[in-house]
Amino acid sequence: MVQDIVVFSGSSHPKLSEKIVQNLSLDLGKVKLGKFSNGETSISIGESVREKDVYVIQSGCGNVNDNFIELLIMLSACKTASAKKVTAVIPLFPYSRQPDLPYSKKGSPQSLSNDQSNNYLNNDSNSNNFFSGYKNWIAQSGTLIAELLTKSGADHIITMDLHDSQFQGFFNISVDNLYSKPILQHYIKTKIPNYENGIIVSPDAGGAKRATAIADNLQLPFALIHKERRTHNPKQVSNSTLDLTSTNSNKSFATTMLVGDVEGKDCIIVDDLLDTSSTIIKAAKLLKNQNCGKIYVLITHAIFSGNAIELIKDSHIDKIIVTNSVPQDDHVKQLGDKIEVLDVSKLFGEAIRRIHNGESVSILFDHGYE
Repeated sequence: MVQDIVVFSGSSHPKLSEKIVQNLSLDLGKVKLGKFSNGETSISIGESVREKDVYVIQSGCGNVNDNFIELLIMLSACKTASAKKVTAVIPLFPYSRQPDLPYSKKGSPQSLSNDQSNNYLNNDSNSNNFFSGYKNWIAQSGTLIAELLTKSGADHIITMDLHDSQFQGFFNISVDNLYSKPILQHYIKTKIPNYENGIIVSPDAGGAKRATAIADNLQLPFALIHKERRTHNPKQVSNSTLDLTSTNSNKSFATTMLVGDVEGKDCIIVDDLLDTSSTIIKAAKLLKNQNCGKIYVLITHAIFSGNAIELIKDSHIDKIIVTNSVPQDDHVKQLGDKIEVLDVSKLFGEAIRRIHNGESVSILFDHGYE
């Protein structure tokens, strides 16, 4: 049992917080969370944190903005109450997808028109021309989010599978970005029948590094689904290699290309985040068109926003495996046997224990905590 430590839970995922403190042989710290009639957040810390090591657990899910403000107020309250060190434990880090927006060659964000900005943010694949008409700057929130956390009192951040690992560069405090890779690898080796004959698939180029790392460790082949926009030239288009997903312009079109041989093999799609599920659904359809076997999807952070559940039910996906970095109880009720949830509470619990005791957490990057 660790000493001189207090762990508080926000309202975003109390079930995960309970499991984390159980692994530490602790009870959750006493805190009263509420809202005033006008919607403002109310926080009341119910025990002393003076000269103690404090951890505040809050995942970036649900009502993201409300939960983030709640986290900031809890961090500030603990710092004001003379906590020795305050660590924000954020399994799913909010706003970390924002760097996906287009950048110029100089590194500054490209300016988009009103309609184009909305199309881009809504993942509208039919918007091909980003650079015409009135231009607005797309706000980049990375530095703002980092400064809000540090100014509120965070001395340290613990998160998992950041969508963009470069997001850590926005902070001037230490950030431990844990990996779900060992947990996912363990599942593949122990729960997927004849996984040795399968193939690891990345649904987009951005996740290639993550997927290849797992493929190398398991000594499995690797395939990549690559999406790009090309200038229309009928002489260069080959139906045997390209899957035309949209054609709304006389000048350009979006194409998806499968790099790798999946015929007759069970496909294991690996990704860090599932939101609307459109990327995964399209990937599964393309793989099935190439006569693959079963399709397994392994996701670290599964949000299932919008009609994602219905799309998953009607898709070619045979099984989707997710972690409990965000609440999954409602999703399990809707998807039944088609979904399986992996527990990450031991990983976070061990990371907290090691950090509190001044031990290295690097061993968790490769071996996890089963």
